[in-house]
Amino acid sequence: MKMEYKLLGFDLDGTILTGEKKLTARTKRALEEAIAQGMIVLPATGRPFSGIPKEIMEVKGIRYALTSNGARIVDAKDGTIVYEKPVPKEITEKILDIYDKYDTLQEIYFQGVGYISEHDLKRVDQMMESPAMAEYVRSTRKVVKNIRETARQLPGGVDKVHAIFADQNEKMCALRELEQMGQVTVTRALSNNIEVNAEGVDKGKGMLKLAELLGIRREEMIVFGDGWNDISMIQEAGCGVAMENAQEAVKEAADLVTDSNEEDGVAKIIEKILQKD
Repeated sequence: MKMEYKLLGFDLDGTILTGEKKLTARTKRALEEAIAQGMIVLPATGRPFSGIPKEIMEVKGIRYALTSNGARIVDAKDGTIVYEKPVPKEITEKILDIYDKYDTLQEIYFQGVGYISEHDLKRVDQMMESPAMAEYVRSTRKVVKNIRETARQLPGGVDKVHAIFADQNEKMCALRELEQMGQVTVTRALSNNIEVNAEGVDKGKGMLKLAELLGIRREEMIVFGDGWNDISMIQEAGCGVAMENAQEAVKEAADLVTDSNEEDGVAKIIEKILQKD
């Protein structure tokens, strides 16, 4: 842990946030200390920008956010888009065609905002993994009559096309169809979801793009994650850290495993790397 890290990236759900979607006082202090010592501290999430909790973006010194799995990187200082790569409209239609075959709750993310249909909003409690996730969706989404029509009418491609599945077997069938479709990046963050981005988009590539702009080498990056969509950045960073609660594939890809998101696992590693000899 002697390496001088310049960029510290972290996933939100299951990583820096507790199961109740809270940022603990200890973790907040650790982030603030990392910033005070000159590190770039970067939320790296599958969420849209509007879904990042205010308590994270209000940590003084957090400037950039990698959102929608790297499809959109934002400079929060002035709202500038550092990088974006949306899913083309015709591809979005094909993704929704596959989702429509199954019992799904569907969302699209566009320019940092998540959209959900009136019909699916009523099913959030039964479809989401936890009450905290259901409340997160309810409190951050823009509600529309029809997701497909909204996607057609938006002035450009979407950042991400997301679905929650009621049935695991159906999810695996859809996953295979999407992977065979090509022209997209398919990943997951939850046990019952599928997230689809444009081809070539993932957290790892997004983080490398930002690091290049900031003059930071990959060996100067340390990242934390727990889900399948975190594997790319864990593999790309100089030090990839998995949470104790992470998927096994994430732990296998990581250099280190820290304590769970309920036990300030991120804070404990930050405290170690900031310790002076």
